[in-house]
Amino acid sequence: MEWSERGLVIGLKKHGESSVILELMTRGHGRHLGVVRGGRSKAMQPVLQPGNEVEAIWRARLEQHLGLYAVEGALLRTDALISSAQALHGVNLLNHLLRLLPERDPHPGLYERAQVLLAHLAGPQAPGLFVHFELALLAELGFGLDLESCAATGAREDLIYVSPKSARAVSRGAGAPWAARLLPLPRFLRGPPGDPVSPEEIREGFQLTEFFLHRDVYRPRGLKPPDARAALIDHLA
Repeated sequence: MEWSERGLVIGLKKHGESSVILELMTRGHGRHLGVVRGGRSKAMQPVLQPGNEVEAIWRARLEQHLGLYAVEGALLRTDALISSAQALHGVNLLNHLLRLLPERDPHPGLYERAQVLLAHLAGPQAPGLFVHFELALLAELGFGLDLESCAATGAREDLIYVSPKSARAVSRGAGAPWAARLLPLPRFLRGPPGDPVSPEEIREGFQLTEFFLHRDVYRPRGLKPPDARAALIDHLA
């Protein structure tokens, strides 16, 4: 078995005396692991850093085997990441979120979003892109939110709430009697990623995604949100 593809480095751990088990996120093969022989060498350590992109060839005798990676650097971001606290918190959070995906399950849309996010980790667009990414992740895991129309009336205008039960948007008028029980829907989530976002909207956006991540992903798996998420939000605040 063999394939070659570019991948995002999302993690690695020691394997034997000189090798590592490398975890990549790829467009066509999803989150995929493999052994890199000599991965702890001085030449390979700068390449195998989270946030970098590598050209990888994976080989194994059988598809279900762990297999071996042969990799070379394609786009190294380490210098840019270590110069920004926001970027460091961000890459740690992104890697954690990608690990919530099943192994070897392709998610090309999330792969593309991850690349866009990595390109803007240190910039002002990063917070809004992260909220959009978490919404996309929920959808890929089968827990997508419907923010296109009101759950009660079907209206597509003046949507300012989200129902915690149905995960659907609710309009101002329909939600008024139950406003205290509903989650706020930030305006920027109704527009394209990259639009200007206020600090208050960012806070509401992270609160929204955290509610559904906790209910539908973390709690059923016995997990907790990573420290990197709180660190990123605190940094933005």
